[in-house]
Amino acid sequence: MELSGSRWKGKGFADIAAENPMSEIVRKLKYFLTQSKETAMLSGCVSLLEAKTELADLLNRSCFGRQITTSEKANHWFQLSSEETFYMLHDLQSLTIINQTESPLSELELWNYMKVNKERFPELYMAYAHLRRKNWVVRTGAQYGADFVAYRHHPALVHSDYAVVVLQEGDGIVQKNGRLRAWSDLQCSLRVSGSVAKTLLVLFVNRNGSDGAFPSCLQHFSVEERTITRWVAEQCREDE
Repeated sequence: MELSGSRWKGKGFADIAAENPMSEIVRKLKYFLTQSKETAMLSGCVSLLEAKTELADLLNRSCFGRQITTSEKANHWFQLSSEETFYMLHDLQSLTIINQTESPLSELELWNYMKVNKERFPELYMAYAHLRRKNWVVRTGAQYGADFVAYRHHPALVHSDYAVVVLQEGDGIVQKNGRLRAWSDLQCSLRVSGSVAKTLLVLFVNRNGSDGAFPSCLQHFSVEERTITRWVAEQCREDE
């Protein structure tokens, strides 16, 4: 994935990002969560995390969760997506997830819960984790007709580079969401992403024969990245 050409929102913002690498911010978040033994409660396919000021600052800086406005001044509440919830438990190993009876869930229990409640969860999670491990900031792409959008750094500093569509790949696989199966759908996706100055990034997730029954199956998954752009004839003509 090409890093050049990011659209920074202000002068000097690229330098600010370089001085504060996202990997270091996430490392600080992981350390804080591990030391404070925080818990988040499942609510449907998302989880709710109560955070005091220091944790709220780290969550905002690392771009995990969506802050919810409440009347409480001392504490803040964050809503974590299903992918963020599992990432903090599985990849960062720094957050305890509890159910409505306040019983902690194991990785396997949370994995099975997410799969039951979100059919495409294994592929979506693998794509999310793939980008996060490369230090991209990953947010929902629903407003652009995509699964995710990927930012080079914090959204306050830079516009997102990619609109991300996740597809399952493999022998005998039938796409569960039917995305990009027709040229008209591909053209629409390209036009939407192009109109908001984003590159369409398609992540093909292949289970490589794994049934996805356990979280450990993720190590057998592979991700192939493909960027798709429109060919503009006027840009390719010789000068007349």
